Amino acid sequence: MSRTWLHGMKKKHDFNKLLPHRPSRSSGTGEDANVADATPTPGRDHRAGPAGRGQPPAHPFRQGHPTSCCSAAEVVSRLFFHAMSYGQTEPEPPDSDRFVLSKGHAAPLLGAAWAEAGGISEPDLLNLRTIRCAPEGHPTPRLSAVDVATGSLAGLGAACGTADAGEYWARARYRAFCMLGDGEASQGSGREASAFAAHYSLDNLVAVFHVNRLGQSGVPPPKHRADICRRRRGACGWNTRVAVDGQDVEALCHAFCQATRVKSKPAAVVAKTFRGRRIPDVEDAENWHGNPVPKGRADEVIRLTESIRTNRNLIPKPPVEGSPPVSVTDIKMTCLPDYKAGDKVATQKAYSLALAELGHADERVIVLGGDPKNSISSEIFKKEHSERLIECFTAEQMACATRGRTVAFVRTAAFLSRAFDQIWKGAISQTSISLVSGSHCGVSVGEDGPSQMALEDLDMFRSIPSCSVFYPSDAVSTEHAVCLAANPKGMCFVRTSWPETAVIYSPQENFEVGRATVICHSVNDKVTVIGAGVTLPEALAAADAISQQGISLCVIDPFTIKPLDAATIISSAKATGGQVITVENHYREAGIGEAVCAAVSGEPGIHVHQLAVSGVPKKSGKPSELLDMFGISARHIIAAVKSTLMNSNS
Repeated sequence: MSRTWLHGMKKKHDFNKLLPHRPSRSSGTGEDANVADATPTPGRDHRAGPAGRGQPPAHPFRQGHPTSCCSAAEVVSRLFFHAMSYGQTEPEPPDSDRFVLSKGHAAPLLGAAWAEAGGISEPDLLNLRTIRCAPEGHPTPRLSAVDVATGSLAGLGAACGTADAGEYWARARYRAFCMLGDGEASQGSGREASAFAAHYSLDNLVAVFHVNRLGQSGVPPPKHRADICRRRRGACGWNTRVAVDGQDVEALCHAFCQATRVKSKPAAVVAKTFRGRRIPDVEDAENWHGNPVPKGRADEVIRLTESIRTNRNLIPKPPVEGSPPVSVTDIKMTCLPDYKAGDKVATQKAYSLALAELGHADERVIVLGGDPKNSISSEIFKKEHSERLIECFTAEQMACATRGRTVAFVRTAAFLSRAFDQIWKGAISQTSISLVSGSHCGVSVGEDGPSQMALEDLDMFRSIPSCSVFYPSDAVSTEHAVCLAANPKGMCFVRTSWPETAVIYSPQENFEVGRATVICHSVNDKVTVIGAGVTLPEALAAADAISQQGISLCVIDPFTIKPLDAATIISSAKATGGQVITVENHYREAGIGEAVCAAVSGEPGIHVHQLAVSGVPKKSGKPSELLDMFGISARHIIAAVKSTLMNSNS
């Protein structure tokens, strides 16, 4: 059905002349009056819900969100075959315009547009939402022209990152277009993205606010008031002179021409439409979101559109090419880490120093920083590469989807949890980006208190299938983690810490993803102790102290929590009689201990004792005091070793 409407757009017919006259019921007033008068008026029959659920799924109206597609068909057809310039080769030319369908439930319409452009076959489109079809229920990069997965209605941030990368870093002359629904315009991430775009004067960004009155189950603010939507974007610093009838093809062409000529500001086109446009008894009616349309009503609209379609092919405008080819693979440091054993360096500072060094190794390395850059050492990178530090302030949701033309690192403090929506969508989008909890992880944050202590971040990132999780324990391993994270296949998370810890490794030490290091061991080891970050020095201190009592420990630094070096852990566990202790500056749930338990679950006779932060911290204090208070200090490791050995001998 969506493609049928795209065919209908080939002729500039006035669809209203082909439909029965319906009296106006527009809610537009004030500045919006002209837009309201020009907008096709919906029918009055607001039936409560869908009917005809027994129809076979092969019918094009039986899958997806047909009402959302019908209200946006003219907008998408004018974007794809009037406003945008793009190529159909693989890989797509770097100068091709980008399109982010933030209102991802209109995915059938996106598939129809690409089918019309020749990107996918029409038979494939008719298998929509089945396991045989590349276009899915919501957009994902399984469709080659899709950069980012959408569906949770937060695509403007990704579009901002894409536009920013093209404007300043990727050296590609493309424009980013993003279509949003009126409901999602109220989201906090959308407000942050709007402020970001205005702050950086992203005049290569055009956002289409698709105002069709209805949300999923009701009428969201501003209740079909295109003038309010327009004023809100203007208040954010956008050019919003354009508000149009979103089902008037000529008006849309004119609006997009205006929007693409805007300089020094992002542009917004506010398009007022009606959901389910031209479907009898469905248009502008509630409770049709995501529901199939009865075959009889669908057939009536299909007959109408087929009566006005032409045989002329729609051909997209080719991009103006000229961007240089780039390579962001096999990035290496220019020299070995410059640290000596025993030096006291916080891993969060070592991370920043390593990023600055990596910036010299490759000019494609960029950093997206948050407002607390002075407390997470991002100023080190800024001092040497000021033009490549993108200040996102507190908008951690921003992301750069740049098709392999930059190496993006995101620095923040303890607040990545608020950006988790973008993180898991990044995994679906097959994004290669490195994120770091810049300093504020665990109770070792100390005096700043529990609101600044990330104690669930390992849980978050371990749950992302394509994410590698690094947890370096000294400055040397941190520098190697940064270099490895610059060459990922997928997403990376690097967990760094605030307290200064002693350098353990020599600069020549070799590190690999998924390979642990056995720090100390002997043939007389009784227990295997696994620690990372600030707890690895505690484990080594415990090993030194308890050795005076004739008890030898094997101490392991996992380096990566995901993938975990199960082979080394199992081998060491068997050598110590199956006795393993994990100690972590994290909640017990889904941290290092549970990762180790999963790794050894198939091995009989291995017992894992977990030391972790239990309960929400309720006190501020010195890092050493809090490590001891929550049972993850050297003293508690020694006690756990003795208890483990006592239980194993009883």
